[in-house]
Amino acid sequence: MTDPLIPVDTYLVDSLPEVWFGAVMFALGMYIVLDGFDFGIGMLYATRADEHERETFLAAFGPVWDANEVWIVAFGTMLLAAFPRVYSRLLADNYLLALGFVVALVFRGLGPELREQREDERWKRYTDYAFVGGSVFAPLLLGMLAGRWLFGEATLPVVLTGVGLVAVSIVTGTAFLAAKTDPELASELRSYGVGATVAYLGGVVVLLGTVVATDAGGAAGAVLSLPVAAVVALSIVAGVSGSVLARRGRYRAWLASALALPTLLTLLVAVLLYPTVYPPTGLLVREAVVSPLALNLVTVLGFPVLLLVLWYFKFLYGVFSGPIEGEGYGG
Repeated sequence: MTDPLIPVDTYLVDSLPEVWFGAVMFALGMYIVLDGFDFGIGMLYATRADEHERETFLAAFGPVWDANEVWIVAFGTMLLAAFPRVYSRLLADNYLLALGFVVALVFRGLGPELREQREDERWKRYTDYAFVGGSVFAPLLLGMLAGRWLFGEATLPVVLTGVGLVAVSIVTGTAFLAAKTDPELASELRSYGVGATVAYLGGVVVLLGTVVATDAGGAAGAVLSLPVAAVVALSIVAGVSGSVLARRGRYRAWLASALALPTLLTLLVAVLLYPTVYPPTGLLVREAVVSPLALNLVTVLGFPVLLLVLWYFKFLYGVFSGPIEGEGYGG
């Protein structure tokens, strides 16, 4: 409850560091959710030998995957604008992971583009290797980067975070394809999604147990908190209900449940971080934020742009909301 003697706008200005922390986590979550299913489709692409099915996979996310990458740019821009010390330390301490992630994105993007340039089977095979390899290593390295952010140099939790992001990307990629393609193909694919869901939930439990046992990054206390328990419980509910929906052939409902998993994963990252924003140095949100004048300026300039981007994505996904017909959207 606010003090009636203090203007409301004073509270709003004073809470801007937390607002920007939330905005940074929101951008990261949007990227993990939206480009995550792109990564998953890329990994599932390796399971298909039929050329028509491969073209269907590429068509399913073709209109949106370039746009989805906007969110990793938004994440970096927001982090730099509001928490420049965190931006510099995160990249400086993990430059090999960050560079590897960017290279993986390049390979993932070039694969399908170059594939169409020649009809040579050997050429297509190598471009497919680039596409699938980039789709595997991009979420793996991004997850490991997030793990380093949370747990410092603790090797096992870092690797488990990377593998977890790979698994949840397979879940969302499978659910997205199942919702967009014909029921016969969807029924073939759902076993990958259900298996990845089990692997992801099991991995989360092992990861958190490892953090508690080793106090990786000093995060054991945070892991044992009520908010973390609530997020994990919601993740289990989403995963189990999604698997049931998949087996019943309710693929659009499964997609909604599947997308809840990376959303909750981002929330878990935020809960484990706050009130720190860079645990390896113990840097707090309010210590790392830019000066009040700069923060007010980026708020006035940045949030209207964010609203515009959100409107664009609503429009984009509305246009391509239907199922795949042949090798493209029917509208």
